[in-house]
Amino acid sequence: MSAAGMNPVRPTPVAPLAAPTGLAGLGWVLLLILGVTAWRLLMADLLPVMRDEAYYFDWAGRLAWGYFDHPPGVALLGLGIRIEPSSTLAARLGTVAVGSASMLVLWRLYLASGLRPGNGLLLTLILSVATFPGLVAGVIATPDTLLLLCWPLALHEALRALQGQRRRWLTAGLATGLGLLGKYSMAMIGPVFLWALVRADPRALRTPWPYLGGLLALLAFTPNLLWNAHNDWLTLRFQFGHGFSTDSGPIRLAADALPAVVGAQADALEPPRPMNWSERFSSLGGFIGAQLLFWGLLLVPIGSALWRAGRGACQGANERASQRPCWRVAGTRPTCDRATSTLDPAAVSLLGAAALVPLGVFALVALGSEVEANWAAPYLIGAAPFVALLLRRWAGDDRDRRWASRWAGGWGLAAAAGNLVLISVYALYAITAFPPLPDAAGRVLRESRGFAELADYAARLPAPVVADRYQFAAMLNFYQPQLAVSQWPGMTRPSEYGRGRIAPLPDPQALRQTGFWLLAHKFSPPQISGFDAVETRSLYSCPDGRFTVIEGSAAREAGGCDDPANVWQLYRYRAAAAP
Repeated sequence: MSAAGMNPVRPTPVAPLAAPTGLAGLGWVLLLILGVTAWRLLMADLLPVMRDEAYYFDWAGRLAWGYFDHPPGVALLGLGIRIEPSSTLAARLGTVAVGSASMLVLWRLYLASGLRPGNGLLLTLILSVATFPGLVAGVIATPDTLLLLCWPLALHEALRALQGQRRRWLTAGLATGLGLLGKYSMAMIGPVFLWALVRADPRALRTPWPYLGGLLALLAFTPNLLWNAHNDWLTLRFQFGHGFSTDSGPIRLAADALPAVVGAQADALEPPRPMNWSERFSSLGGFIGAQLLFWGLLLVPIGSALWRAGRGACQGANERASQRPCWRVAGTRPTCDRATSTLDPAAVSLLGAAALVPLGVFALVALGSEVEANWAAPYLIGAAPFVALLLRRWAGDDRDRRWASRWAGGWGLAAAAGNLVLISVYALYAITAFPPLPDAAGRVLRESRGFAELADYAARLPAPVVADRYQFAAMLNFYQPQLAVSQWPGMTRPSEYGRGRIAPLPDPQALRQTGFWLLAHKFSPPQISGFDAVETRSLYSCPDGRFTVIEGSAAREAGGCDDPANVWQLYRYRAAAAP
């Protein structure tokens, strides 16, 4: 290994890269952004609101620096409900806007990384946007939506700092702090920055800029830390227990003052039992499989390129060594033929770490607890340039680079369009229950079907309504805000409703006078101290849109369809008679 490889030196400052012009550059990028944004607006208008989305939209009605489940960023996405309550399009406008801003930031990040129009830039941007998380994040409001804006923004500023503009560590820190206000997993970017600094610009560690950037990140994140400190570290303890399947201690909420639920339902937050080794490896395998499936049909050209790479490796190590892609050379700026895209050495270190750290962190977590697939989704942003260059490098015969480039772009675009079609078909299924899909796809119907009709029915009931889980309360409040439905504690896991801020908690004295209705998923009424269940109604939502109410308990098939999308129970409670 050369001395240069062993002792990296401070990179030579580079002039800011000029934005590409003309149809082959900025024009195609803007066309892609406008096209994807138009599709997202259409989906945002047509796709029914999902249960967790409705929960976050309820937060938007009462902004705070923190909530039970997440930091405050996701609440800002739903501010459109203040313009037009109960409108899915208005509620999702913030999500669509953030998704479009994310595409602009990704374009600047990949441009600063050394990619150029006609040499991998557009293909990389398509790959990053056309993954399943990339498409959905600009339509469905989740904490990941803000994360997928702040993550590439922080990477862009860090890359500029590594390329010589060390003051950009300040803006990298600011972007990191804002990302933490969106989702705590933004903290994973810290090891990414450290790795890139050590590899690409270790002398920067002797300057104040990286540390000032870290201080700025902390300052931006401070409001949520102060909120947690004044609220028993509520969000941090819940997220730590949720992410690592550990007991984070008792969580006390204002709703605990309501009459208690008798029986096993009260153990709603009991920590899961430890996994055995078989379950650990099964969890890890499921996590890895989900990360691959995020690419969707893009796996077809990727798999083909990997197969060609493996076949080429067998044709002679010496021959292939001389044709190694430029992005694999670290520490120096290699000379490449004009048909091969080049990644800046600093970008190799930064984007490589940005791809590997999220995968590595959550792969380790998966060995001890259940991991949700989307937690590691930021890895796609760092992986996209390497995948694009892999496609271009191994797309075809090495003797015809231009044909290989067109092959990679054509198949990459076709696979990206295929992903768009798949998501659109799934959205059509969510709207119309057509075309028929396997049972595994039915979750989207359970998440959305029938809740508007259910809320209309609940609005006509003669007594207040509460719910056994936060998702039901959120959906009723989205479609009928005047209901102000809260969650009765002790039946399912607690939520922000237990704090009594976004919806007022029921007054037990008033409930003893009027009674109340409990919307539940359980097929037997929970026992609530001081109250008796005196009436039961079964409610059904069929995939074809029919909504049926049956007096008393009834079988699942009684709603008029063989496989209803949702079945709910309404229980009427009255104050128990004095002994």
